[in-house]
Amino acid sequence: MVLAMVQHIRDRVLDGAGLKSGMVLVDVGAGDGLVTFGAFERVGPSLNAVLVDVSAPLLRRARQRAAECGVRDRCTFLQTPAERLDGVADESADALTTRAVLSYVADRSAAARQFHRVLKPHGRLSIAEPIYRDEAVNLAAFRTFLLSSAGDKIAPEVRLMYRCRAAQLPSTMEEIQKSTLTNFSERDLIAIFQKAGFIEIHLELHIDIRRQAGMPWDTFIDIAPRPGAPTLRELFALHLSGMELRQLEQGLRPLVESGQHTTRDTIAYLTAYKPGEKNCIPPVQQDLPCDSMDPEAGR
Repeated sequence: MVLAMVQHIRDRVLDGAGLKSGMVLVDVGAGDGLVTFGAFERVGPSLNAVLVDVSAPLLRRARQRAAECGVRDRCTFLQTPAERLDGVADESADALTTRAVLSYVADRSAAARQFHRVLKPHGRLSIAEPIYRDEAVNLAAFRTFLLSSAGDKIAPEVRLMYRCRAAQLPSTMEEIQKSTLTNFSERDLIAIFQKAGFIEIHLELHIDIRRQAGMPWDTFIDIAPRPGAPTLRELFALHLSGMELRQLEQGLRPLVESGQHTTRDTIAYLTAYKPGEKNCIPPVQQDLPCDSMDPEAGR
Protein backbone atom coordinates (compact mmCIF):
# COMPACT_ATOMS: atom_id res chain seq x y z
CA MET A 1 0.00 0.00 0.00
CA VAL A 2 2.78 2.42 0.91
CA LEU A 3 4.76 1.51 -2.19
CA ALA A 4 1.77 2.19 -4.43
CA MET A 5 1.33 5.60 -2.80
CA VAL A 6 4.97 6.67 -3.16
CA GLN A 7 5.10 5.39 -6.74
CA HIS A 8 2.16 7.63 -7.55
CA ILE A 9 4.03 10.60 -6.05
CA ARG A 10 7.19 9.59 -7.94
CA ASP A 11 5.29 9.52 -11.21
CA ARG A 12 3.93 13.02 -10.60
CA VAL A 13 7.45 14.28 -9.93
CA LEU A 14 8.76 12.67 -13.11
CA ASP A 15 5.87 14.10 -15.11
CA GLY A 16 6.93 17.55 -13.92
CA ALA A 17 10.62 17.01 -14.67
CA GLY A 18 10.10 16.64 -18.42
CA LEU A 19 13.06 14.31 -18.87
CA LYS A 20 14.37 13.42 -22.33
CA SER A 21 17.04 11.16 -23.73
CA GLY A 22 20.60 12.20 -22.87
CA MET A 23 19.66 14.56 -20.05
CA VAL A 24 21.40 14.87 -16.67
CA LEU A 25 19.13 14.40 -13.65
CA VAL A 26 20.12 15.45 -10.13
CA ASP A 27 17.92 13.57 -7.64
CA VAL A 28 18.22 15.26 -4.24
CA GLY A 29 17.30 13.09 -1.28
CA ALA A 30 17.45 10.15 -3.65
CA GLY A 31 17.20 7.53 -0.91
CA ASP A 32 17.38 4.08 -2.47
CA GLY A 33 16.66 5.53 -5.92
CA LEU A 34 12.86 5.47 -6.25
CA VAL A 35 12.74 8.57 -8.49
CA THR A 36 16.02 7.92 -10.31
CA PHE A 37 15.23 4.36 -11.38
CA GLY A 38 11.73 5.42 -12.35
CA ALA A 39 13.40 8.00 -14.60
CA PHE A 40 15.58 5.31 -16.22
CA GLU A 41 12.46 3.24 -16.86
CA ARG A 42 10.95 6.18 -18.72
CA VAL A 43 13.95 7.59 -20.57
CA GLY A 44 16.24 4.61 -20.99
CA PRO A 45 19.97 4.13 -20.35
CA SER A 46 20.99 7.35 -22.12
CA LEU A 47 20.04 9.25 -18.96
CA ASN A 48 22.81 10.36 -16.58
CA ALA A 49 21.83 10.60 -12.93
CA VAL A 50 23.43 12.14 -9.85
CA LEU A 51 21.94 10.64 -6.70
CA VAL A 52 22.37 12.87 -3.66
CA ASP A 53 21.51 11.89 -0.09
CA VAL A 54 22.75 12.40 3.47
CA SER A 55 22.43 8.67 4.22
CA ALA A 56 25.41 6.46 3.38
CA PRO A 57 23.42 3.20 3.83
CA LEU A 58 20.72 4.36 1.42
CA LEU A 59 23.30 5.39 -1.14
CA ARG A 60 24.93 1.95 -0.84
CA ARG A 61 21.55 0.37 -1.52
CA ALA A 62 21.05 2.70 -4.49
CA ARG A 63 24.42 1.58 -5.91
CA GLN A 64 23.31 -2.02 -5.63
CA ARG A 65 20.05 -1.26 -7.39
CA ALA A 66 21.87 0.64 -10.13
CA ALA A 67 24.05 -2.40 -10.75
CA GLU A 68 21.00 -4.68 -10.77
CA CYS A 69 19.32 -2.39 -13.32
CA GLY A 70 22.41 -2.23 -15.52
CA VAL A 71 22.84 1.55 -15.18
CA ARG A 72 25.67 1.73 -12.63
CA ASP A 73 27.97 3.47 -15.14
CA ARG A 74 25.30 6.14 -15.72
CA CYS A 75 25.02 7.07 -12.04
CA THR A 76 27.05 9.20 -9.64
CA PHE A 77 26.45 8.93 -5.89
CA LEU A 78 27.16 11.84 -3.54
CA GLN A 79 26.67 12.01 0.22
CA THR A 80 25.88 15.68 0.86
CA PRO A 81 23.00 17.72 2.30
CA ALA A 82 20.54 19.60 0.13
CA GLU A 83 21.76 22.92 1.54
CA ARG A 84 25.23 22.39 0.02
CA LEU A 85 25.13 19.83 -2.80
CA ASP A 86 28.91 19.36 -2.50
CA GLY A 87 30.34 17.79 -5.62
CA VAL A 88 27.53 18.84 -7.94
CA ALA A 89 28.95 21.26 -10.50
CA ASP A 90 27.39 24.60 -11.39
CA GLU A 91 24.90 24.44 -14.25
CA SER A 92 25.38 20.70 -14.72
CA ALA A 93 21.78 19.44 -14.49
CA ASP A 94 18.97 19.52 -17.00
CA ALA A 95 16.47 18.60 -14.29
CA LEU A 96 16.43 18.38 -10.51
CA THR A 97 13.92 16.38 -8.48
CA THR A 98 13.11 15.88 -4.82
CA ARG A 99 10.49 13.88 -2.95
CA ALA A 100 9.79 14.59 0.74
CA VAL A 101 13.14 16.28 1.33
CA LEU A 102 12.56 19.92 2.30
CA SER A 103 10.49 18.90 5.33
CA TYR A 104 13.76 17.72 6.87
CA VAL A 105 15.90 20.70 5.80
CA ALA A 106 16.40 23.51 8.30
CA ASP A 107 17.54 26.10 5.73
CA ARG A 108 15.17 25.61 2.81
CA SER A 109 16.22 28.89 1.21
CA ALA A 110 19.82 27.68 1.03
CA ALA A 111 18.64 24.44 -0.58
CA ALA A 112 16.62 26.38 -3.16
CA ARG A 113 19.68 28.46 -4.02
CA GLN A 114 21.71 25.30 -4.47
CA PHE A 115 19.02 23.84 -6.74
CA HIS A 116 19.23 27.01 -8.83
CA ARG A 117 23.04 26.87 -8.91
CA VAL A 118 23.34 23.34 -10.26
CA LEU A 119 20.62 23.63 -12.91
CA LYS A 120 21.54 24.65 -16.42
CA PRO A 121 19.82 27.70 -17.91
CA HIS A 122 16.26 26.62 -18.73
CA GLY A 123 16.75 23.63 -16.39
CA ARG A 124 13.60 22.32 -14.75
CA LEU A 125 12.78 21.74 -11.10
CA SER A 126 10.12 19.24 -10.00
CA ILE A 127 9.43 18.48 -6.35
CA ALA A 128 6.81 16.85 -4.16
CA GLU A 129 6.65 17.92 -0.54
CA PRO A 130 4.27 16.75 2.20
CA ILE A 131 2.66 19.64 4.06
CA TYR A 132 2.13 18.79 7.72
CA ARG A 133 1.34 22.25 9.03
CA ASP A 134 -2.46 22.11 8.90
CA GLU A 135 -2.55 18.72 10.60
CA ALA A 136 -0.26 20.00 13.36
CA VAL A 137 -2.32 23.18 13.84
CA ASN A 138 -5.45 21.04 14.09
CA LEU A 139 -3.75 18.96 16.79
CA ALA A 140 -2.87 22.15 18.68
CA ALA A 141 -6.47 23.37 18.41
CA PHE A 142 -7.80 20.01 19.58
CA ARG A 143 -5.43 20.12 22.54
CA THR A 144 -6.95 23.47 23.56
CA PHE A 145 -10.44 22.04 23.14
CA LEU A 146 -9.61 19.03 25.31
CA LEU A 147 -8.53 21.36 28.09
CA SER A 148 -11.85 23.22 27.97
CA SER A 149 -15.02 22.19 29.77
CA ALA A 150 -16.50 20.92 26.48
CA GLY A 151 -13.56 18.54 26.13
CA ASP A 152 -15.06 16.27 28.78
CA LYS A 153 -17.56 15.04 26.18
CA ILE A 154 -14.89 13.61 23.87
CA ALA A 155 -14.86 9.81 23.67
CA PRO A 156 -12.01 8.20 25.64
CA GLU A 157 -10.53 6.45 22.59
CA VAL A 158 -10.37 9.78 20.74
CA ARG A 159 -8.51 11.37 23.65
CA LEU A 160 -6.07 8.49 23.76
CA MET A 161 -5.47 8.59 20.02
CA TYR A 162 -4.78 12.31 20.29
CA ARG A 163 -2.06 11.63 22.85
CA CYS A 164 -0.38 9.24 20.43
CA ARG A 165 -0.71 11.54 17.41
CA ALA A 166 0.68 14.42 19.46
CA ALA A 167 3.78 12.30 20.08
CA GLN A 168 4.21 11.75 16.32
CA LEU A 169 3.80 15.38 15.23
CA PRO A 170 4.26 18.80 16.89
CA SER A 171 1.05 19.74 18.67
CA THR A 172 1.65 23.18 20.19
CA MET A 173 2.28 26.41 18.29
CA GLU A 174 5.74 26.64 19.82
CA GLU A 175 6.62 23.13 18.68
CA ILE A 176 5.12 23.80 15.25
CA GLN A 177 7.31 26.85 14.77
CA LYS A 178 10.49 25.00 15.78
CA SER A 179 9.97 21.84 13.71
CA THR A 180 11.17 21.68 10.11
CA LEU A 181 8.22 19.39 9.41
CA THR A 182 5.61 21.97 10.25
CA ASN A 183 7.07 25.49 10.17
CA PHE A 184 6.22 26.11 6.51
CA SER A 185 3.26 26.00 4.18
CA GLU A 186 2.83 25.58 0.44
CA ARG A 187 2.78 29.38 0.16
CA ASP A 188 6.20 29.53 1.74
CA LEU A 189 7.53 27.08 -0.88
CA ILE A 190 6.42 29.45 -3.63
CA ALA A 191 8.11 32.41 -1.94
CA ILE A 192 11.34 30.47 -1.35
CA PHE A 193 11.76 29.38 -4.95
CA GLN A 194 10.68 32.72 -6.33
CA LYS A 195 13.29 34.47 -4.22
CA ALA A 196 15.93 31.92 -5.31
CA GLY A 197 15.44 33.10 -8.89
CA PHE A 198 13.14 30.50 -10.41
CA ILE A 199 10.48 31.45 -12.93
CA GLU A 200 7.29 29.86 -14.30
CA ILE A 201 6.54 28.49 -10.84
CA HIS A 202 3.50 26.25 -10.67
CA LEU A 203 2.25 24.61 -7.47
CA GLU A 204 -0.60 22.18 -7.03
CA LEU A 205 -1.76 21.29 -3.53
CA HIS A 206 -3.31 17.83 -3.37
CA ILE A 207 -5.37 16.96 -0.30
CA ASP A 208 -6.68 13.41 -0.20
CA ILE A 209 -8.94 12.20 2.58
CA ARG A 210 -9.75 8.59 2.00
CA ARG A 211 -10.75 5.41 3.72
CA GLN A 212 -7.79 3.19 4.37
CA ALA A 213 -8.05 -0.39 3.19
CA GLY A 214 -8.80 -2.78 6.01
CA MET A 215 -5.74 -4.35 7.59
CA PRO A 216 -4.81 -6.40 10.65
CA TRP A 217 -4.49 -4.37 13.82
CA ASP A 218 -0.89 -5.51 14.36
CA THR A 219 0.04 -4.24 10.89
CA PHE A 220 -1.64 -0.89 11.50
CA ILE A 221 0.16 -0.18 14.75
CA ASP A 222 3.55 -1.19 13.32
CA ILE A 223 3.49 1.31 10.41
CA ALA A 224 5.47 4.51 11.01
CA PRO A 225 3.84 7.55 9.37
CA ARG A 226 7.18 8.88 8.07
CA PRO A 227 10.94 8.42 8.58
CA GLY A 228 12.01 9.02 12.15
CA ALA A 229 8.50 8.91 13.62
CA PRO A 230 7.62 6.25 16.20
CA THR A 231 5.02 3.60 15.42
CA LEU A 232 1.79 3.43 17.39
CA ARG A 233 3.02 0.24 19.05
CA GLU A 234 6.07 2.10 20.35
CA LEU A 235 3.89 4.99 21.57
CA PHE A 236 1.42 2.65 23.28
CA ALA A 237 4.28 1.19 25.30
CA LEU A 238 5.52 4.64 26.31
CA HIS A 239 2.31 6.57 26.92
CA LEU A 240 -0.63 4.25 27.64
CA SER A 241 -1.48 2.03 30.56
CA GLY A 242 -2.86 -1.43 29.96
CA MET A 243 -6.40 -0.23 30.65
CA GLU A 244 -6.02 2.75 28.29
CA LEU A 245 -4.64 0.53 25.55
CA ARG A 246 -7.60 -1.83 25.83
CA GLN A 247 -9.96 1.14 25.72
CA LEU A 248 -8.34 2.59 22.60
CA GLU A 249 -8.17 -0.75 20.84
CA GLN A 250 -11.82 -1.48 21.56
CA GLY A 251 -12.87 1.77 19.87
CA LEU A 252 -10.37 1.93 17.00
CA ARG A 253 -9.57 -1.65 16.01
CA PRO A 254 -12.97 -2.41 14.41
CA LEU A 255 -12.62 0.67 12.18
CA VAL A 256 -9.09 -0.27 11.14
CA GLU A 257 -9.83 -3.90 10.35
CA SER A 258 -13.09 -3.15 8.51
CA GLY A 259 -11.64 -0.40 6.33
CA GLN A 260 -13.60 2.41 7.99
CA HIS A 261 -10.52 4.29 9.20
CA THR A 262 -9.73 7.48 7.26
CA THR A 263 -6.35 9.00 6.42
CA ARG A 264 -5.36 12.43 5.12
CA ASP A 265 -2.43 13.21 2.83
CA THR A 266 -1.46 16.77 1.90
CA ILE A 267 1.21 17.07 -0.78
CA ALA A 268 2.48 20.11 -2.68
CA TYR A 269 3.76 19.48 -6.21
CA LEU A 270 5.91 22.35 -7.49
CA THR A 271 7.58 22.84 -10.85
CA ALA A 272 9.72 25.76 -12.00
CA TYR A 273 12.45 26.76 -14.45
CA LYS A 274 15.82 28.39 -14.07
CA PRO A 275 15.89 31.41 -16.39
CA GLY A 276 18.01 31.26 -19.49
CA GLU A 277 18.89 34.49 -21.26
CA LYS A 278 19.58 37.56 -19.18
CA ASN A 279 16.43 39.31 -20.27
CA CYS A 280 14.43 36.37 -18.92
CA ILE A 281 15.72 36.77 -15.35
CA PRO A 282 12.95 38.20 -13.15
CA PRO A 283 13.60 41.35 -11.11
CA VAL A 284 14.85 40.92 -7.56
CA GLN A 285 11.94 39.83 -5.45
CA GLN A 286 11.07 41.64 -2.29
CA ASP A 287 10.76 39.45 0.77
CA LEU A 288 7.19 38.22 0.74
CA PRO A 289 5.25 38.29 4.00
CA CYS A 290 5.27 34.82 5.50
CA ASP A 291 1.98 33.75 7.05
CA SER A 292 3.17 30.29 8.01
CA MET A 293 3.03 31.08 11.71
CA ASP A 294 -0.55 32.31 11.55
CA PRO A 295 -2.81 29.39 12.55
CA GLU A 296 -5.66 30.97 10.57
CA ALA A 297 -3.61 31.44 7.38
CA GLY A 298 -5.22 29.88 4.35
CA ARG A 299 -8.42 28.95 6.14
